[in-house]
Amino acid sequence: MSRFVLDASISLAWFLDRPVSRLALQVWHSLQHGSRAVVPPLWLLEMANGFATAERRGALTRSDIDRCLTDIDVLLASSVDYSTTVISLRQAFAGASGSRLSAYDAVYLETARTEHLPIATLDRALADAARKAGVRLFA
Repeated sequence: MSRFVLDASISLAWFLDRPVSRLALQVWHSLQHGSRAVVPPLWLLEMANGFATAERRGALTRSDIDRCLTDIDVLLASSVDYSTTVISLRQAFAGASGSRLSAYDAVYLETARTEHLPIATLDRALADAARKAGVRLFA
């Protein structure tokens, strides 16, 4: 069984992108076949924000979002572990400043680096920063 850090860009793509990217589908299939995703606690907030934004833009209805949230609940119960790595304010700022990332993305990167896990992301800046930091990408 493999483990990796799951960035919200991948998990939101499952519900918001049409077509869904090949990488996002690979991650989904990996989770369906026994892999485990590790997410920092902020992943929940990013998911909620993504769905709220999609609703405001008219991309998803409340009924669509209810189905998405049910799918997320199943995913959380079966394939997702919360990272116990504590990322300090100083670490988040240093990662964001040093890599020119948002503080949110810096937390995903630091989680992957600290836990020695690859990261699954569709965010190019985060992927580039991961490569530079010696963090493997989900493949």
